[in-house]
Amino acid sequence: MTRVVLLGASPGPDTSPTGLRLAALPGNPTVAERLRGQLASYDQRPATIAGGDVAAALRALAEVAESATESLLIIPENSLIHDELIYQITKTKRGALALVAKEPRPGSTDEEAPEDTAESESELVPIDEADPEIGLNRLEGLPVRARVGKSRVVSVGTATHAVTRPNGVLLGPLHVSARNAQVLAETCRDLAALAHTFGPDDDLVQLVVFGLVRNGVSVGIRGRRDLFYRRVTTQEEVNEAGPEMAAMDEDRARLNNAVKGADGFFTTYFVSTYSRFIARWAARRGLTPNQVTLISIALGVAAAACFATGDRPWMVLGGVLIYFAFVFDCVDGQVARYARKFGVLGAWLDATFDRFKEYVVFAGLALGYVIAGNGEDIWILALAALGLQSVRHLLDFSFGAANRRKPPAKLPMLALDAPDDRELRAALSRRREERSHGLRGVLKMWTRAGRFRALHWARKMIVFPIGERFAAIAITAALFDARITFLTLVIWGSVAAAYSLTGRLMRSLV
Repeated sequence: MTRVVLLGASPGPDTSPTGLRLAALPGNPTVAERLRGQLASYDQRPATIAGGDVAAALRALAEVAESATESLLIIPENSLIHDELIYQITKTKRGALALVAKEPRPGSTDEEAPEDTAESESELVPIDEADPEIGLNRLEGLPVRARVGKSRVVSVGTATHAVTRPNGVLLGPLHVSARNAQVLAETCRDLAALAHTFGPDDDLVQLVVFGLVRNGVSVGIRGRRDLFYRRVTTQEEVNEAGPEMAAMDEDRARLNNAVKGADGFFTTYFVSTYSRFIARWAARRGLTPNQVTLISIALGVAAAACFATGDRPWMVLGGVLIYFAFVFDCVDGQVARYARKFGVLGAWLDATFDRFKEYVVFAGLALGYVIAGNGEDIWILALAALGLQSVRHLLDFSFGAANRRKPPAKLPMLALDAPDDRELRAALSRRREERSHGLRGVLKMWTRAGRFRALHWARKMIVFPIGERFAAIAITAALFDARITFLTLVIWGSVAAAYSLTGRLMRSLV
């Protein structure tokens, strides 16, 4: 669940959406009415905080955060936003996430590629030597007073707090996890005591993130990408924004977001290129993720039956069927994400029967090998492949469970009344330096190496994910025999296990 907090006018210019109507929509709703309708599925009774008095607004937000037992979505009431963007922001697993826009670089229109290193702009002074400043530029009506890095907000300023080379704005929506709710409450109370130091154009969301960052909370970032968000203050802006929002294909964005972004090479290039369209077709016809999972299971069992014959034509058909069993294994998750139909049963079915399909195919391959008169020693290889894969799944599960219990790394803190962020950036520099030595340095270097596309995909493939495993089974079984299939699974699986175990031991020691 999510606790929704609607913000009225910020301390700056009046942004109240009262009377601003979307004439193109049925019922001619106001901007605020539309937003409340969009958020009803998250929170039937959202908290509303009036603007005007910044100290009072911050204290009211502190009270809401203190009583919250779930994550919080803080969003200005004058927001025009796609439903899919709300969903993407609220489903984050980060401790805090803000929607940002980066100030375009000279000669570029890219506002969604934040960086935290020396930039390609024609700057005389590297960022590490730059002096903090009060951001005077404006972007979408907001003062540019945030330093946005590659994955998080590095620093935020106000009308009286300087920030080193500001390059972006906090557009409005801010998601804070339940574990940071108390930090948010304390931060808002401390900010309320400093309200007299803020300027008339300081935005309330900006002030909240300013406090969170200085209190050591990692605030992640997200750009709008192919979705729409804008704050509107006049009817003219509403009239301009409405057609612009309608012109963007929200359904296509939703479909693209239904595909996992961290899939392996085979899944990315040989399945997800078209499986998303099967998922949309299935969802629009009322098929549930569990029903798609059952189709995948049936195809897996049929593939095992084909392999069990030991005849070459049936082996080829088995290879085709196991491929499509994997396709529908991807489709069930994509249907769940596209239609937003999630359930404990579905998650259990997906995880359990992935293993079932794999192991029943092992049995079918071994049985077919024996039926073809090639000897019964194949069972040793089959058991070796099954045992190796079982151990890998156990290690994956145990490491994931242990990693979830690991507390997030703390970031440097800075007093709220510090006039600039020099001390914060110096502390971040020392932290980067400390983390560049020993095992941390090796892991960091290996992570950076992923910027090279060939190495990125090589790292994805070496761990032998399920897509590569099913592809290896399909190809080797269709072209060769079960012995080659099991040797491939055992050898590649052993390399993957050694690689994964080494990386996890290193990460456990840092």
